[in-house]
Amino acid sequence: MKSVTFTIPGQPKGKMRPKVTVQGGYAHAYTPKETTNYESYVKVMYQICKDKAFLEGAISADIVAYFPIPKSTSKKSRALMLAGEIKYTKKVDCDNLAKIVLDSLNGIAYKDDAQIFELSVKKLYADEPRVVVTLTEVGD
Repeated sequence: MKSVTFTIPGQPKGKMRPKVTVQGGYAHAYTPKETTNYESYVKVMYQICKDKAFLEGAISADIVAYFPIPKSTSKKSRALMLAGEIKYTKKVDCDNLAKIVLDSLNGIAYKDDAQIFELSVKKLYADEPRVVVTLTEVGD
């Protein structure tokens, strides 16, 4: 059973909705640059992780996003945030966070993100913003 854990440093991002423009009377949908840039960043972080592997069969995915604590936060609230007593309930939505990470790994960590049969996503506060992803191959 293979398992890979890697970190995506920096502010966690979610997958944005496609944008639509009209050119010559036809609607044209495109992926926002912020989304494509973050997807490329996730790919690079996976490719440079030391224990990367190509996973096959059913996969369990665990995604933990760590968001920065606002500078204006009191010491008491800060301690509660770091202890997980105060939950992170702001934007980025869990589903959009999972979507951008899992879509990014298509073809490099697994054939297709349809292989993900189990998914856990958490949003926490931390001193250092990042996303930690663990993918575990559990067979068929």
